[in-house]
Order: sequence, then structure tokens, then C-alpha cells
Amino acid sequence: MGKIAIVTGMIASYPVGGVAWDYGQYALGLEQLGFDVIYLEDTGGQSYDPTARGYGDDYTYGVQFLEQSLAALSPTLGARWHVRTPDGPTFGMAPETLRDAVADADLFLNVSGGSLLRTEYLASRRKVLIDTDPGWNQFVNYPRWDASPGWQGSHGYRAHDFFFTYAQRMGRPDCLLPSLGLDWHVTRPPVVTSCWQPEPPGCPWTTVMTWDNFRKPIEYGGVSYGTKEREFAAIETLPRLLPAPLEIAVGGEHAPRGRWRKIGWSVIDSHSVSEDVQSYRAYIQRSRGEFSVAKNVYVATRSGWFSCRSVCYLAAGRPVVVQDTAFSELLPCGKGLLAFSNLEEAVAAITAVEQNYEEHGRAARELACTHFASDMVLTEMLETMGVQ
Repeated sequence: MGKIAIVTGMIASYPVGGVAWDYGQYALGLEQLGFDVIYLEDTGGQSYDPTARGYGDDYTYGVQFLEQSLAALSPTLGARWHVRTPDGPTFGMAPETLRDAVADADLFLNVSGGSLLRTEYLASRRKVLIDTDPGWNQFVNYPRWDASPGWQGSHGYRAHDFFFTYAQRMGRPDCLLPSLGLDWHVTRPPVVTSCWQPEPPGCPWTTVMTWDNFRKPIEYGGVSYGTKEREFAAIETLPRLLPAPLEIAVGGEHAPRGRWRKIGWSVIDSHSVSEDVQSYRAYIQRSRGEFSVAKNVYVATRSGWFSCRSVCYLAAGRPVVVQDTAFSELLPCGKGLLAFSNLEEAVAAITAVEQNYEEHGRAARELACTHFASDMVLTEMLETMGVQ
């Protein structure tokens, strides 16, 4: 092997198409930069089974989904993966082969911090944490680690060598996210642009979301934060104000599907468009564009977070109209990507796109190529870490 990169993820733990793209584009992007990439999954948790709509100890569905997903992205990735389940059994690459590869690895990329950082993983020269969920991590996950280190015999988040975050405004005076004493580098979700191609657009504006996935509000520093349910109410009546059809592909048992349909939204099950990487990509490429709110914790902290789903819409040449988390200070908005902060701005943004749709579609693809392309995003990360 040449340069070796270990990329971690949660594809077998949460086997749906969108998750496979979230982690798979890191693996594929590094492979295209010349790395020998091995995908590792070692979350210490249970696996979700979409057929049963629940979590359990049986990883059979998740492992099959993982192997198929990686093989669809790259035949090499389809043969280089390892899954370790909480009760010990492993799948894919032999544990001793993985152990040797980790020891030789130039890079151990712990995307979302989803992998336990076991003692044998510390052998990698550069252990890199990528915070993809700012707010939840700084307010809940990381303080929990500090309070109770050593879960399942692993090392905590502080044992990484480099720290990256999707909170592009981390460290700015009005960004409310604590640094926790770490030296954070900002980054953006990468998209392998060659995987996404513009198709003739469909009729509805769409998005894919999970409803109320915090289960209860985050409490930190005397402030309460939530997810999309706190932001959606402000723009819920949008279908009554626009001729353009709007569709939500949603998961979560508490989503108010009936009320949304009465207002004018088309509502479908998110599982139906995310059965595999192909169906998820097809749904995005055939959408007219993306319209979505952001999690309240991203907005309220002025994090500058931007969605790994939205970059796929952009790469597919689909205009994106999304709630501003203060990313508009850092990314060019107005053509292809439009930010809103209230109902009136949302109406104006979609109206503007519809008036010149083809130009906005071209601008969306161009923005993906110039700001989120995997070769650029990952090369910037590698240069920060001193990887040649």
C-alpha cells in the first residue's frame, strides 16, 4: 500500500442512503487523491434496521447495506472495510489486517466522532476528529465524555491530534459554541462532484429530514436549544404563499404529517427515497431544488454550519434555499444558493429562483465545484495536518 487513510463512519449502524453518502464521499474523495482507503465502523452502539424501524444487536442488514454501498462508490472500497459490533463479532477485513493498516496509516479520519478511539487506533500518526454536528457535540457529547471518560475502554475525543468542525464561525465573538480548550479548524462537507449529475428537474422542491431527533431540548448555560421543529413552525404556511409545490421526505414518528398535508405540503416517508445510495441520489437529482430549515441549535449559536445533504443538491445542479446559520457571511449567496431567516425571505428566495431557474441551476453546480468539491476540501484538510 501507499499512503493509507482510515475513514470511520456509521453506515452499517444507520443504513440509509443519505448516511452512506455522508461518510462514503470522504472515503471516495481520499481514494481519488491517491490514498489506499479503509472504511472502519466501530461505534459501540446498536444497528438500525429500516425494515423493522428499530435498533438492535443484529448487524446483518447494516453490514450487507454497507458492503453494497461502498461497492457502488468504488470496487476497491467495496473490498476494504471492517465492522466491529458492540458484543465482539467483526465483519469484513480481518482484525489483524486492520490493526496493521492502522499502525501504518497516515490518517485516521474519525468523521462525526462516530468511532470509538480504542488503544490500538492510537497507533495512527494523525488521529482527526471531524465535528459534523456542532452544538449537540459541544453541549452534550463532549461534556459527557469529560465527565465519564473511558466508555467501553476507549479514549475520549481529546485523544485526537487534529480537530475540525462544520461550525465555520467557530471562535468568532458572536458564535456561542465553546471551544472546550481545543484548537479547532473549520471545514465544509465534501462532495465528489463526478457522482452527481444534473437531470431534467422534477416538479417539487424537496428535502430529506428526521423530525425531533434530539428527543428533548438541549440545555446549556441556561439556554434551551432544539432541532428543526423549533424553526419549521415559522415557515410552515409556505405552500399557501407559493405556486411551486413543496415536498418533505421525513422520518420520525412525531412528525405532524397530517397538519402539513392540510397546509399544502406533499409528505412522503424518508425511507422510501433513501433505501440505498442510488435511490437517494436519484431523488435529489430529480428534485426541482432543496428547501429546508436548519436545526435550531445551528441557527441560535450562529455556527455557520452547512448541510452535507445540501452540497449534494448543489452538485446535482439543483438550487438550494435553506435557513441561514450565518453561513451567508462565508459563502456566496444569491445565485444557486439562497439563505433565508424568515417566511418572507423564504418566499422571495424561491420566487427569485423560479424567475430564472436555469441560471440558478448552473450557479448551484458551479458553487459546489468551487467551494465543496472533495478534492479541494480534503486537500485543505491534508495541508493543515502536514500530509504531503
